[in-house]
Amino acid sequence: MSADNVQLYMMSLSPEDIKLRAAGVPLRQVNAYGINGGFFYQDALLSMAIMNDTPVNGAQKGYGSGWFNAKYARGTLVWDGASRSFSVQVVSSGEELKITDRQHYFAQGGISMNLGHKDLWEAAVAEEHLPYADEKRLRSGMVYDNTGKLWLIVTPTLSTAADFRSAILQTVPAKGLEGIFLDGDGSSQMNAKEIIVPGDSRSVVQMIAVDGTK
Repeated sequence: MSADNVQLYMMSLSPEDIKLRAAGVPLRQVNAYGINGGFFYQDALLSMAIMNDTPVNGAQKGYGSGWFNAKYARGTLVWDGASRSFSVQVVSSGEELKITDRQHYFAQGGISMNLGHKDLWEAAVAEEHLPYADEKRLRSGMVYDNTGKLWLIVTPTLSTAADFRSAILQTVPAKGLEGIFLDGDGSSQMNAKEIIVPGDSRSVVQMIAVDGTK
């Protein structure tokens, strides 16, 4: 619990254990641990979700496939498996990603948190068009630390983007954090052994799964 009483549920894991995948149902119906992914409309994925140059919801360059961050260049969390490094890249499509080996990476689209740049984050959130940033909504995010660990984070507390970002900085027991906001509101869902956060039980198009779980 942060100083602002924002409750966070967190899963920490190695990037090698991540599998970006299509869902199409509420996450509690999926036979895998993990959290919701990026933005979507109906069955079209509007945020990038790519593993080894393959979008998770269709063909390369197809609408709604996960190859694009629709409408805007947005913060995309990238794991470069060949160089074993993380980055947040503000891009619109898979072609723009700076990757060492296109058969050894994943890229999850969202909105830049700029956890290490408190003077930049509000302008970036506005430029990347985070929905309802100033309203109290359920929130989810994906961050990494300076040891190479990933954190999948969901709050069931109604929070502004600033509240959620502040809670991550206060609560995640790690240094050198950086990451992205994911889809929020009723889409903020988590499956874990210890907890299920159902959001509003809506179907989500894409999830960030823990490979090999359940």
